[in-house]
Amino acid sequence: MSQVGIVQMTSGPSVMDNLKALEQQVAALANQGAQWIVTPENVILLSDSKAYHQYAEELGEGPIQQQLSTIAQRYGVWLLIGSFPIQREQGVTTTSILLDSEGQYQATYDKLHMFDVDVADSHHSYRESDTFLPGEQVVVAKTPFGSLGLSICYDLRFPQLFSELRRQGAEIIVVPAAFTAVTGKAHWEVLLRARAIETQCWIIAAGQTGTHPCGRQTWGHSMVVSPWGEIVSSLEQHTGGLVVEIDPSVLSDIRQAMPIIEQSRFCNQLQSIKSEI
Repeated sequence: MSQVGIVQMTSGPSVMDNLKALEQQVAALANQGAQWIVTPENVILLSDSKAYHQYAEELGEGPIQQQLSTIAQRYGVWLLIGSFPIQREQGVTTTSILLDSEGQYQATYDKLHMFDVDVADSHHSYRESDTFLPGEQVVVAKTPFGSLGLSICYDLRFPQLFSELRRQGAEIIVVPAAFTAVTGKAHWEVLLRARAIETQCWIIAAGQTGTHPCGRQTWGHSMVVSPWGEIVSSLEQHTGGLVVEIDPSVLSDIRQAMPIIEQSRFCNQLQSIKSEI
């Protein structure tokens, strides 16, 4: 058994304000018994391309990452930073950072799928690839709480990634997000439940919520979904947090009763038949 905490925030352009709000929530969740905590996408900075590049740090270096490590260590929790701009040789990635309870780096994940879409909201058009480089690797991290598959927001729409996370041993998949209010209302819950059912994994989804200083509106509704696709606990559209117990026996029972990975002909490298012309 483990206790996971979820942070739901309305982050903005002030890194210091976001750090303060994050620490307050981490302290509250740790006090409620959370052993590890998942935060939303853009938890430290939700702004524009210029700001992301201005505040980007090299991985493992810089004052912002040092403060995040200090928060994890101060409250004795594993801390998943949903995303943070990381400076690379050729540009900037939007990267999840997993810190252990000593504040040490245990895994990082660069978002694979860029949110380049048109949405019927006040923002109208999103072009994440104008700001960030896409990642190149699928990441599953070993933790005391289980094997943790990493994803970020728009990744949720690509079941191939989640299937690969399961194939690589994921038992829990985290989905830090800043889903728009429009797309969130339509698709957030159904996609999270579908990914849980397909992979037979626990899904831990932490979202941004409300109206941000830039005018962007996000959906919130952070939740924990069981490997059977049931919503175990969720928030609405307010800022705050929740703590949920993760029972590994639920996962093992479901996988034993319905061994879909072993039965999948695709996972077992079914060869396609090409007709000869």
